[in-house]
Amino acid sequence: MHATDSDMTSLDTSSHGSPKRAVYYVQSPSRDSNDDGDKSSSAHATPAFNSPMDSPSHPSYDRHSRASSASRFSGNFRSGSGGKPNRKRNDNGWPNCDVIQEEGNNDELYGDRRGLSRSCQLLIAVLGFAAIFSVFCLILWGASRPYKARVSVKSLTVHNFYFGEGSDSTGVPTKLLTMNSSVKMSVYNPATFFGIHVSSTPVNLMYSQLAVATGQLKKYYQPRKSYRTVSVNLQGNKVPLYGVGASLAVSEKDGEVPMMLAFEIRSRGNVVGELVKSRHRRHISCSLVVDSHKNKPIKLKEDSCTYK
Repeated sequence: MHATDSDMTSLDTSSHGSPKRAVYYVQSPSRDSNDDGDKSSSAHATPAFNSPMDSPSHPSYDRHSRASSASRFSGNFRSGSGGKPNRKRNDNGWPNCDVIQEEGNNDELYGDRRGLSRSCQLLIAVLGFAAIFSVFCLILWGASRPYKARVSVKSLTVHNFYFGEGSDSTGVPTKLLTMNSSVKMSVYNPATFFGIHVSSTPVNLMYSQLAVATGQLKKYYQPRKSYRTVSVNLQGNKVPLYGVGASLAVSEKDGEVPMMLAFEIRSRGNVVGELVKSRHRRHISCSLVVDSHKNKPIKLKEDSCTYK
């Protein structure tokens, strides 16, 4: 049979004019997947290609497709030991992939740091409070230093004065002196924010550096910014005079016996309880002349006493 020109023309027109069919590529499952017997991964449909370059027959596409599919399937299914496929799959039928675990735990990494930070904050708070409190106490202590108790000796009264011959406790004959007197003084607490506890050392009435009468101030509490007048009894009973007896006999005959009053006043103020205390001492010495024939109070002038 011979085809006519019209037939050839119609044939060419039909062959070139008909629309191109979409080409589909079906990839066969790999050997490992066939061994698994899992039908869900046996075939993968690829989309239709609209150009010759997208066709599976194109060399570049073929190499790329095979390389990617080989790497994908080999990476997913040959993860088991000894070349055996890993048969663990998820609910969707896809193989499970191992997730890279980060080294350490965030809570463990940062938990100690947060705990250390809280400890440091607590330590800093305690040290800061201690420092502030120490500075506060130091300021109060410094502010309390100028507030010394002010003492003023007012008078000395001789109640009894007896001088005569006798012997000491060992039987040695000597001059003996028996004396009973009292000293009056005023104490002022200038502190504005704390009271003071006042006491004293033994109050000695001395003749030629020999204590002929001794007394003691009873300890008491004095409020802030207050005055108080206190009295101390001084007594001496048969005090042996030994070498100074002769001179005392002469002075006593004239009615003027020079003596010295010496003692120390101590004051203690609790500024902040038992933590901060203000302590002061004031040494007092007064020169006076005792009249053995009179019982009148002997008033002491300001220049008669020294206060240190």
